[in-house]
Amino acid sequence: MQKALIGKKIGMTQIFDEKGNVVPVTVVEAGPCVVSQKKTVENDGYASVQIGYGDLKAHKVNKPMKGHFDKANVAPKRTLREFRFDDVEAYNVGDILKADVFASGDKVDVTGTSKGKGYAGVIKRWNFQRLKESHGSGPVARHGGSMGACSSPSRIFKGKGMAGHMGAENVTVQNLVIVKIDAENNLIAIKGAIPGPKGGVVCITDAVKKA
Repeated sequence: MQKALIGKKIGMTQIFDEKGNVVPVTVVEAGPCVVSQKKTVENDGYASVQIGYGDLKAHKVNKPMKGHFDKANVAPKRTLREFRFDDVEAYNVGDILKADVFASGDKVDVTGTSKGKGYAGVIKRWNFQRLKESHGSGPVARHGGSMGACSSPSRIFKGKGMAGHMGAENVTVQNLVIVKIDAENNLIAIKGAIPGPKGGVVCITDAVKKA
């Protein structure tokens, strides 16, 4: 059965494995999540499951979303995400999903919103080289330099690295290993780093490219 959870990034720490080796892990509070909608090929043209995470007070929900939650007979949730599964029949609206849907040793993909860095120059954003720091390089030492050819094709190609907003975008880290699961407290320890700040919402799914 395909699996997915929505959670909150708690932070990083380290634990020891059976051999006494230090393993750096990110702790995620995963769930409890609730299935708030199930889409089928007959009704919607594709099959998927909508999962909700994080309690929300009823007066903070607008009327369309209130009707959506009332139809599913579930409490209002702060975060909703949709996952396309091949076996949506394994899920029913109202099912509670907790951290124990995964097991230690599972390989997962973790998706989150990366930390926003604001407006950044080309050196920080695209790893451009700077000019020499002595002998009159002028006020352009950290500038982008040439943007392209002169008369032909007389334009800048798409994808050219330039200064601009950095971070705060959707990032997926693939093939991370679950080291430990605390089912009682809905905590999952994932080896390595995952996107986003502490307290950021992340989605944990089965690894697509299992190595």
